[in-house]
Amino acid sequence: MTPKVVLVGLPGAGKSTSGRRLAKILAVPFADSDDLVEAATGRGVRAIFAESGEDAFRALEAAAVTEALTQFDGVLALGGGALTTPATRAALQASGAPVVVLRATLETLGDRIGDGRSRPLLTDDPPARLAALAEQRKHLYDEIAAFTVDTDGRTPGQVAATVAARLHDREVRT
Repeated sequence: MTPKVVLVGLPGAGKSTSGRRLAKILAVPFADSDDLVEAATGRGVRAIFAESGEDAFRALEAAAVTEALTQFDGVLALGGGALTTPATRAALQASGAPVVVLRATLETLGDRIGDGRSRPLLTDDPPARLAALAEQRKHLYDEIAAFTVDTDGRTPGQVAATVAARLHDREVRT
């Protein structure tokens, strides 16, 4: 059992919101890796970052993602930094699940995340941090993506419909 699709991208790209809509279109369940970590630990993401640090969170996230890749057959949205962990990238590649990068401009991402207070890596100067994260992670997204969907100027429903159509096209060709 593997996910129908895994959504990745920067904070604010629309992974969770569009992912929920995509799950409805595909008539499958939806899961977010942050929620999986919180359910497994009984602690919120912000608390884990504050009390244990990013490395500890990434280890918990990698374990949750690896389990989901073998136990979950719906739409799986990963946290923006999940691909920074080699174990997560390896698990994704081994799973064979299509990985879709949701992409937006830095301006759009900034508008969507607002002051960034709910996102541990963006609390100090969200625009500068987003730009740095985009630069650091671009090659990781490119390396693992089956395809990329731009979310600028699109509703979550439009993004979900685009992803569903592209997934269908891939299935028809194989």
